[in-house]
Amino acid sequence: MNSQGGNVNEEDALLIKAFDSGEKAAFDKLVLKYKNRVFNICYRFLADYEEANDCAQETFVKIYRSLKGFRFESTFSTWLYRIALNTCKNKVASLESRLRKRMVRLDSPVGDPGEESCTLEVASRALSPRDEIDRKEKEAIIERAIYSLPQDQKAVIILRDIDLLSYEEIAKVTGYNLGTVKSKLARARQALREKLGGLI
Repeated sequence: MNSQGGNVNEEDALLIKAFDSGEKAAFDKLVLKYKNRVFNICYRFLADYEEANDCAQETFVKIYRSLKGFRFESTFSTWLYRIALNTCKNKVASLESRLRKRMVRLDSPVGDPGEESCTLEVASRALSPRDEIDRKEKEAIIERAIYSLPQDQKAVIILRDIDLLSYEEIAKVTGYNLGTVKSKLARARQALREKLGGLI
């Protein structure tokens, strides 16, 4: 799910160099490759389909404007994740009061947060419409529990437990050292256990 591996990094490097040479289609290929991952991060962070879509688009606009300055000091995916997370944090800061009002308590009725929500830890074995409704409700509760975490905890748990990045990658994306990443992740997991009880 993540972008580990020399072949992937080499492919990204070739596309970036092609873009630098004036081949605009190379950027389109990067967008197609990473758009779902970027949207997933934004959606988990913001818990709102429209805001996440706007944030993902804004992330790629920033990537487009800055790609010629990319110096390969990190992998492209690490740089992309960092920009996506910072874009989400800026979105939260600018819309904080409105988003806070829209937060739903875990014991409140919840609806489907969006048809393009991503794979969660709730296994999908729906055999009936009732089962499918129950699954969607559980997914919505988990998404809102993640959304309610402090931003630093939310970032590490999205990157580690949902996007499956390594601790080292998360450290590069967030700027935290490895010990800080692990402690924030432990606190985030504990908070989710307390919020969700036996749901997952």
